[in-house]
Amino acid sequence: MESRNKTRISEFLLLGFSGEPEIQPLIFGLFLSMYLITVFGNLLIILVVSLDPHLHTPMYFFLSNLSFVDICFISTTIPKMLWNIQTQNKAITYEDCIIQMYFFILFVCLVDFLLTAMAYDRFVAICRPLHYTVITNSRLCGLLVLVSWVMSALNSLLQSLMVFQLSFCTNLEIPHFFCEINQMVQLACSDTFFNDMLFYFAAGMFGFITLTGILYSYSKIVSSIGGISSAQGKYKAFSTCASHLSMVCLFYCTTLGVYLSSAAMQISHSSATASVMYTVVTPMLNPFIYSLRNKDIKRALERIIEMAATKVQMFWG
Repeated sequence: MESRNKTRISEFLLLGFSGEPEIQPLIFGLFLSMYLITVFGNLLIILVVSLDPHLHTPMYFFLSNLSFVDICFISTTIPKMLWNIQTQNKAITYEDCIIQMYFFILFVCLVDFLLTAMAYDRFVAICRPLHYTVITNSRLCGLLVLVSWVMSALNSLLQSLMVFQLSFCTNLEIPHFFCEINQMVQLACSDTFFNDMLFYFAAGMFGFITLTGILYSYSKIVSSIGGISSAQGKYKAFSTCASHLSMVCLFYCTTLGVYLSSAAMQISHSSATASVMYTVVTPMLNPFIYSLRNKDIKRALERIIEMAATKVQMFWG
């Protein structure tokens, strides 16, 4: 019976936010705008970091990786949602749903690990400034990113394979705008005990490790800044990690808020709406946080614009 249920499943229905036709163009325009802003904003960060030699440092190496992951993260869910709205077809095939879920989990974990690596970078820069270049060398930075990818990929693969083993019955409507793992597990008509245990174990383990690393790093940073006598020195030290701290608060507060509120209320459509905060809004705001609050990025942008203007003048002159 279980195998028959599995072979019968060919697609799910992504219900999205609203079934009212008059609202769909507004939703389409809003999410298309946010998607384009996110992609171009993060591409600009990657371009600036790549072109400006002054930004070839560990902090901006991690930032460019985070920007790349943010582009992949939002591209996992939003293009399919926009396509469904445009074609007025809410269907997604079973295979595409599993693939989307795999990449979604992968990039969520990667954001988590990269924010932790960036916190460690700020910890070394402020608390061990004399040894900063020795400790955070290119080999260590590359290793941290590689380990982040491997751990995220393994976790995502395991979670996806566990969902792939489930059997589904007649209710194939996912009250979300993407194939979110909790929503899919709730639709299964087979035993989901091990799926639930694996999900909460992985979320608890990875969340505990990364959040503990971030909190430890910032506790040491606060302690180190407190030991600086001058107010100007304290401000300068804090300003180097203000952008990263803003990103950490935005990501963790929205993610924890979504899952804690959805677990308490069990309202699926409310969960879908709240998920926009960390799946769309957070990746969109990251470039603004780093461009508006970061003097290095501003100077690099000015240098690139001046260089481009000079080349244009030479070309037409």
